[in-house]
Amino acid sequence: MSSISPTAGQPPRGLVPINPKPLGIAVLLVALGAVYLAQTVSIRQAALYVVGALLGVTLYHAAFGFTSAWRVFIADGRGAGLRAQMVMLAVGVMLFFPALSAGTLFGQPVAGLVSPAGTSVIVGAFIFGVGMQLGGGCASGTLYTVGGGSTRMVITLIGFIVGSVIATAHMPFWTSMPQLAPLSLVRTLGVGTALVLNLLVFAGIAALTVIIEKRRHGRLVNEPARATHASPWLHGPWPLVAGAVALAVLNFATLALAGRPWGVTSAFALWGAKGAAALGVDIASWKYWSAGPNAAALSAPLSFDVTTVMDIGIVLGAMAAAALAGRYAPVWRIPMRSIVAAVVGGLMLGYGARLAYGCNIGAYFSGIVSGSIHGWLWLVCAFAGNVLGTRLRPLFGLEVERVQNTGC
Repeated sequence: MSSISPTAGQPPRGLVPINPKPLGIAVLLVALGAVYLAQTVSIRQAALYVVGALLGVTLYHAAFGFTSAWRVFIADGRGAGLRAQMVMLAVGVMLFFPALSAGTLFGQPVAGLVSPAGTSVIVGAFIFGVGMQLGGGCASGTLYTVGGGSTRMVITLIGFIVGSVIATAHMPFWTSMPQLAPLSLVRTLGVGTALVLNLLVFAGIAALTVIIEKRRHGRLVNEPARATHASPWLHGPWPLVAGAVALAVLNFATLALAGRPWGVTSAFALWGAKGAAALGVDIASWKYWSAGPNAAALSAPLSFDVTTVMDIGIVLGAMAAAALAGRYAPVWRIPMRSIVAAVVGGLMLGYGARLAYGCNIGAYFSGIVSGSIHGWLWLVCAFAGNVLGTRLRPLFGLEVERVQNTGC
């Protein structure tokens, strides 16, 4: 142990100070929001808001990105992020499949996010995949990086909202295209068979990433060390696998409280629709918004929308995590090419998510743990879009991360 003491007033060497002001603001807003929702909506809604905040902390502290994980695998053969996603999905199906088969959880009816698989998913997921790489994030990634202080991702989020609204105008066309009826593996195969099949596929994908990574680099590449605090679990960083398990458990908590799994992007369409209506656009006459749950959401206060409440919680949770990590420092100068990529990417993310019945959370994560075939179709098509998007990034001055091949 070193006998050299840190300079007075300075954190110990290698440790990072927290940012107290944004931390205080985030914690205060989470607390006040939970009290408000408990009084005006329900205790469940307040609990979902807190779950959203915990998701934001998890996403930020584990740096759990879908976009970057896919990019470094596509460009550089590194698969740690993809393997963590397989752990997340494996824990998820083990929690979700029995509950969804039973139809109830802790006495409350529950249902998965099971959607049609067809043309709209193929096109939408591919568009979303390209948008992930140009916009610089997925749905959850956009929210937690906005919360973490990324000003560029605010631009992506605005594009995301606009693209989502545009897509709702076109949904009657896309839903008229060829597609299969919603199909749940849990209902079709039974819990046991569906579990075994999914776990085998997850293991196969993880094994494939190991083979590719070792073939490319001669070994599994260690992630670069990040500055830490005396208490990494409170201040970060977390191991990717810990983040994967936490996300699966928090998604299961969402199922228990909301009666359905975690989703993100339906709120973006709702925010944009309400904004357009406030500007005089007759949104309520559009087929997407004219009947059913969408019409009810459009006419109700945003505080009654589960996805909205959780999304706001994610932003605030990530803000608190960034402050705890000492990394809340917004940068206001953004290169023009990067701004253009954020706008284009955001529009593609929003448009693609509506067409594909969800994003990396609602379609991929929650779709697969719901046993929905459309979740697997989304994965394949979105990954293909990421391949193209990764190749387009340099045109906009965006980095494609690679490590030196040591061959050992």
